[in-house]
Amino acid sequence: MTTTRLYKLNFGKAKTYLWAAAFVACNLLSMTACTQKSETVDTSASSPSFDEVLTSRRSVRSYDAAKKISEQEVRELLIATQEAPSWANQQPTKYYVAISEEKLAAVQDLVGGNKERIKDAPVLIVSTFERSKSGFFQGNATNEVGEGWGAYDNGLSNCYLILKARAMGFDTLIMGMRDADGLRQVFDIPESETIMAVISLGYRAGEPTRPERRPLDDIVKFY
Repeated sequence: MTTTRLYKLNFGKAKTYLWAAAFVACNLLSMTACTQKSETVDTSASSPSFDEVLTSRRSVRSYDAAKKISEQEVRELLIATQEAPSWANQQPTKYYVAISEEKLAAVQDLVGGNKERIKDAPVLIVSTFERSKSGFFQGNATNEVGEGWGAYDNGLSNCYLILKARAMGFDTLIMGMRDADGLRQVFDIPESETIMAVISLGYRAGEPTRPERRPLDDIVKFY
């Protein structure tokens, strides 16, 4: 057999192999694409937009006792608060979470008239801030607001908390009526921290109405 003949035979076999390999590769890619498509979960229907989170959030005063929230879900929620801004990144806010029956009962007795409103909430969170951090430089208040900046940063962190809670399908109530001394004892909260609010966390038992808001021009001035 001549060299030319051998070359033609080998070249023909190579073309056949290449076509076969290309055919197999195309089929594998098609199968992979189909598998990925079938495994893809459409989260657009389950994940609310930011505007939906803002407009659906309510201060909820009645909770569904049949629905619980796990510690892992609370951890996910509180991780979001760590993204909140604070004075010079001092991150003064701290949280104490009541999730056991014993601690829940103890905190329920320390929120005054809100006790009946939050008795079915599966989680109660005490919010505090460490003093002399936000608004301070080298131990001295930077301006006349002083410790008010710690409360300000605490409010920012709590804002992240309640919005993330709503995005996860939960509901909240921020309570200012609370026995600070009692809470300090229940959670062994250091004297260096100011106790701000108790926040209930759960699922709404009904659909609360939206309170009226002031007209925008009452709170905004453009110059």
